[in-house]
Amino acid sequence: MDSILGQILSVTFLVTFIRSVVPLLLTGLGGLFSERSGVVNIALDGLIIFGALTGAVVTLAIEPSVGRAAPWLGWLAGAAVGGLMAWIHAVLSIKYRADQVISGTAINLLAAGVPPVILQALYDTSTDSPKIQNALPLWGIGDLKFSPPVYFAFLAVALVWYVVYRTPFGLRLRATGEQPGAAASMGVNVQRMRYTAVILSGVLAGSAGVFLSIGNLSAYTRNMSAGLGFIALAALIFGQWKPLGVLGATVLFGLLQALSLTLDGRNILPSSLVLVLPYLVTILALIFTGRSAAPKALGRPYGG
Repeated sequence: MDSILGQILSVTFLVTFIRSVVPLLLTGLGGLFSERSGVVNIALDGLIIFGALTGAVVTLAIEPSVGRAAPWLGWLAGAAVGGLMAWIHAVLSIKYRADQVISGTAINLLAAGVPPVILQALYDTSTDSPKIQNALPLWGIGDLKFSPPVYFAFLAVALVWYVVYRTPFGLRLRATGEQPGAAASMGVNVQRMRYTAVILSGVLAGSAGVFLSIGNLSAYTRNMSAGLGFIALAALIFGQWKPLGVLGATVLFGLLQALSLTLDGRNILPSSLVLVLPYLVTILALIFTGRSAAPKALGRPYGG
């Protein structure tokens, strides 16, 4: 027991904990933009995968010619492809008024089927990309070193809070998700706001995927999101669609993930229970959240 407590209080555990929080936090903040505008974004998990795949493939393709600049360009590419896939979800949901859950599920199914095809065509394998030699750099002191997306994720909390609550864009965003008809009567272009918000969610979720592939593991592995997009969506709901609430919820879920990694194989709890612990607590959190303050127009198409 003392050795386990020592591991939990160690620098290694702290690093694991922070790295577990980052993809959840970036994805949850992205989902906040989409759902605050009134568009359900269940595609977050798929957007993470597309961002991770693109970041790795682009970095591998250009690193022989651009060297250490490759992962930075790979990050931009992963965020852009995340935004592009989110735009597809936006077109289906906003322009064609498709069921938003079905549209998001379609993106997730694409994310399950497309990466193996691309990996097979490029690297003659359907599961993993080659090792990236020029991954994103690590910044910090001693053992507390992290790639740039880690710092970006926590900075993004303050930035998103400011945008949502202190800017005209944030006011229009919240109005669009609560009373789109009233917002339109005041001159707000509801559809444009929703497109912008959904694309932003894809950019942030794509950045979360980039962190996983070139900011953490230095390679893409199949299904490397491991359901993080769904946990991030749960964290968004548990956090009441607020930036600081999302931060608190993702810290909780990230802590549980770090604990599951630490306890795995220690024979304190059944190994299967240890592995599902973050997902089990996620479900329980949603059950006992109580009355959620969801945007009133969430999931409702607007216009003709």
